[in-house]
Amino acid sequence: MDDTSQKIIDATMALIRDKGYVATTTKDIAHKAGVNECTLFRKFKNKKEIVLSGVDQEKWRGSVTPEIFQDVVWELQPDLEMFMTTYMNRITPDFVNLSIGLRAPQLYEETAPLIMKIPQSFVSTLTHYFRTMEEMGKIPHLDFECLAMTIFSSTFGYTFLKASFDDKLTKIGQKDFIKKTVELFIKGVPQA
Repeated sequence: MDDTSQKIIDATMALIRDKGYVATTTKDIAHKAGVNECTLFRKFKNKKEIVLSGVDQEKWRGSVTPEIFQDVVWELQPDLEMFMTTYMNRITPDFVNLSIGLRAPQLYEETAPLIMKIPQSFVSTLTHYFRTMEEMGKIPHLDFECLAMTIFSSTFGYTFLKASFDDKLTKIGQKDFIKKTVELFIKGVPQA
């Protein structure tokens, strides 16, 4: 990809993060990228094509894959804290705002599968972790997908609310939230 195309993609994704898809115009994109609008249309068919080129790039996706959750010690407290911390360190407020902008009806069909890879990766990896903990005799058989969804929902909810409201909703810091959430969760999970 040439430098001009990359500047256009970067400008587009930053504007969508800040303003949303609908409010971002090709004129805004050209201005932010430092090119004229004609150049933008020589490089890309339309705004949607620019966005889809952007979501194909690693730097504009939340890089949440099973490999980032490999630091397990096979104890619920530290492992669940690691899962939550790793996710929250990867899914920054900027990424949350960008993913909200990418949910516009004009592109949702194309972007939803890419956005969904993040929760799918988290939930499937955590579900596998719980199954392995059962095989090791550390926890009994439970609905592991439901347990994984509970941890993910809490993790996502905190991340989303912090991105949306910063400290206006709660002053609870990330570390305290994670620690207390995991403690509460573990009290509800019978251990072998």
